[in-house]
Amino acid sequence: MAEDSVALKTELRRKLRFRRDQYVAQLDEFVRAIAFRAPPTPLRRLLSNARCVAGYAAASSEAPVEALLAIAAEAGVATALPRFAARGPAMSFAMWRPGDLLETGPWRVDQPLGTAEMLIPDLLLCPLLGFDREGGRIGQGGGHYDRYFADHPSALRIGIAWSVQEIDAMPLEGHDLPLDAVLTEQEWILTGDRL
Repeated sequence: MAEDSVALKTELRRKLRFRRDQYVAQLDEFVRAIAFRAPPTPLRRLLSNARCVAGYAAASSEAPVEALLAIAAEAGVATALPRFAARGPAMSFAMWRPGDLLETGPWRVDQPLGTAEMLIPDLLLCPLLGFDREGGRIGQGGGHYDRYFADHPSALRIGIAWSVQEIDAMPLEGHDLPLDAVLTEQEWILTGDRL
């Protein structure tokens, strides 16, 4: 990756993180409490019909997904969260149901206990810092999701974000795989043709 591209993405991440943090800090408590709890019908169907839905343990101002995972779990679908290896960049997914205990993993990320069964999700609820309407996504910069997408291209990729995280056009690279859709607190956005 060219040095100027790295600098551009670093600055974009900084701006998007600041924008998200400010937005969530100023959200009405009631709005924050109900956001992402009543998914649109197409997403509800996906959550109920998947074999395994993976989410993430939302940190700080990230959009919460626990209610979405609960919908899948109530439908009898296996649910999972990322689990990071102690060494190396590998990210996998381990079984986790809403209410299960978590432990702190690398990068201070909450993750399922080491005894949790490893799963391969067919529906990924993805964290992000920014997105565009073409399915472009920018994450924290570790490349964990990019590598997972590349290794599991058939898994559906749904970005979960606050509306202020949208930008006009994401600076993408050849290896970037697009999201299939994005759910914000305001809108369900189809970004591809797989749904």
